[in-house]
Amino acid sequence: MENPLSASQKRIDMELSFLGAAGTVTGSRHLLEADGRRILIDCGLFQGLKPLRLRNWAAFPVAPDSIEAIVLTHAHLDHSGYLPRLARNGFQGSVYATQATSDLCQILLADSAYIQESDADFANRHNVSLHSPALPLYTVKDVEHVMRRMKKLTFDALHEPQKGIGLRFHHAGHILGASIVEISWNGRKIVFSGDLGRYNDPMMPDPAVVKDADYLILESTYGDRRHDKENPENMLAAIIQRTVKRGGTVLIPAFAVGRAQLLLWYLYRLKQQGRLPDKLPIYLDSPMSVNTVDVYRAHPNDLRLNDAECEAAYKVAHYVRDVEESKALDSTPMPKVIISASGMATGGRVIHHLKRFAPDPRSSILFAGFQAAGTRGAKMLHGAETVKIHGEYFPVRAELHNLSMLSAHADADEIMRWLSNFQKPPKETFLVHGEPEAADTLRLRIKDELGWSCRAAEDLQKVRLD
Repeated sequence: MENPLSASQKRIDMELSFLGAAGTVTGSRHLLEADGRRILIDCGLFQGLKPLRLRNWAAFPVAPDSIEAIVLTHAHLDHSGYLPRLARNGFQGSVYATQATSDLCQILLADSAYIQESDADFANRHNVSLHSPALPLYTVKDVEHVMRRMKKLTFDALHEPQKGIGLRFHHAGHILGASIVEISWNGRKIVFSGDLGRYNDPMMPDPAVVKDADYLILESTYGDRRHDKENPENMLAAIIQRTVKRGGTVLIPAFAVGRAQLLLWYLYRLKQQGRLPDKLPIYLDSPMSVNTVDVYRAHPNDLRLNDAECEAAYKVAHYVRDVEESKALDSTPMPKVIISASGMATGGRVIHHLKRFAPDPRSSILFAGFQAAGTRGAKMLHGAETVKIHGEYFPVRAELHNLSMLSAHADADEIMRWLSNFQKPPKETFLVHGEPEAADTLRLRIKDELGWSCRAAEDLQKVRLD
């Protein structure tokens, strides 16, 4: 196909708007506009604090039916979870993603819709909502509708999803199918980092080298921090051994996509090394996590581990699919490890387990990554003595930990390492997907160490791309 970056192509005015993930780590939505056409990069759900969640119910800043196409960097709900709502409200274009991202969206969006419908039903039956009736943001039928608009594209190849627009997906690491998105349009190359993964991750490839861009939209989740260098296997082993010795259960709220599979790998290695009791039961109690394992099996070329290593790790846990079996875990007194979604304890089966194990001083609650402000996970790790679940308050007496080094996000040093591959600075770098302090710290570091023009994006800000 003709290279959309052709020097002969006429340059026309182009604008970039930040409709989410500006000053916060959630709700990624970036709008490119040129010549009366609109492309949305990511279509994320706002999560965390109530003022953010309420934005999911607000009218979208532009008419949904005016958006020609959506490009997804990856499947996490803060990047894809608003898709069904946007389609419900009038979006009629195509959604472009890598093959694995599309497969994971099928699982994540359906699960999100199911939880929302279930929570609304629970609230209505038990009269615990301020709204009458409580309604889901979208339904399973809405998910089925938008998934029919999904177009699967391969990594690295140059695609032309819409006339005159070039699109290339590069591996980002982070989770299966995650991509750095390169868009070539009207003589400009705009690169969206998406969520950059870690270097030397056991399962995922390193973030791909990108050498140039006219404009860069860069995540800054950990822009002011370095991940703990302590070996996660050693920390996992110590916490589990200590908890088992006192007869408790280790409950791990884990993101169903990526984190759960990584935890299986580490737990498998600990069992192989004899550092965990051979008969210690490990449960993966999350239908979405279980289904995600099947997607991982279907995309071995996107992983660092070989097939044999992956299969061995997947078999370390007993998969819990049935609701009654999940409930039975809470009444079984024997020590065990339960991995259950969601990772920030905002919904899903894990919150039912929290009712049982958070008040138990023998047990441990082990978070495994970033906890957004306002989530149960963040509140617990900041010392909350009680946690509210389904309208009731439960005491928090369990031992608490957060293994931040298990994060799938690059830390500040890793972000700078990725930027060092650029052969020349972009005209402008915009920082997104970070709390204000993290974004500003990274902005200063990029300015001082690289000499680049860099600024933190502001909510609903629109900028011209020359």
